[in-house]
Amino acid sequence: MGQKVHPYGFRLGVNQDWRAKWYAGKNYDQLLLDDLRLRRVVEDRCMAGAVARVEIERSGDEVYLTLYSARPGILIGRGGQNVEALKSELEEVSRDKVRLTIREVEHPELEAILVARSIAGRLEERIPFRRAMRQAAFRTMQAGAKGVKIMCRGRLGGLEIARTETLRQGQMPLHKLRANIDYGLAEAHTLMGLIGIKVWIYKGDIVPETKETSATAETSEVPQGT
Repeated sequence: MGQKVHPYGFRLGVNQDWRAKWYAGKNYDQLLLDDLRLRRVVEDRCMAGAVARVEIERSGDEVYLTLYSARPGILIGRGGQNVEALKSELEEVSRDKVRLTIREVEHPELEAILVARSIAGRLEERIPFRRAMRQAAFRTMQAGAKGVKIMCRGRLGGLEIARTETLRQGQMPLHKLRANIDYGLAEAHTLMGLIGIKVWIYKGDIVPETKETSATAETSEVPQGT
């Protein structure tokens, strides 16, 4: 029986930060359900906006939502109509005041969830799965990734028996903690059934600064006397 670990949870606190930043005592379960409802509303309403991730912070009776989108113009809308409608719906769900911030994703090809959704969209358009996987991996490597792994599982090609196809390019050090690996999961609803797409993207290593290197940098900045 395989023992799989989520790449994000495996590196949480090492080189990955929390995407929900708040503390609660007795009402922890209620706030957790509120976060799930807010994320579900964003996922349902902002599919065209290509939202890569959602960060939630709580301070008193206010909820701070930060949306990282590859198409911020679609989320904002003409004159801010879309963002105001989204904000009002989020406030109705959470029953608290919501402060919404939208930030642009500079390289959507390096966001695993966006790559997985693009492959799912092409599969729903009846594009051959191998071609969709190869093209997505090529664009990701061209964007500067050091490695990519794509896995599709389901009735691929219309066969009666479900199977798994995997495409790997470059490096993928899943056991290295300082490796910056992004992971995304999406589903394609086709006529032959549901097809799951998993994407891993290796962006490089995040080396933490040690006390010795920071002290050396500070001493090098001090001018030496003659």
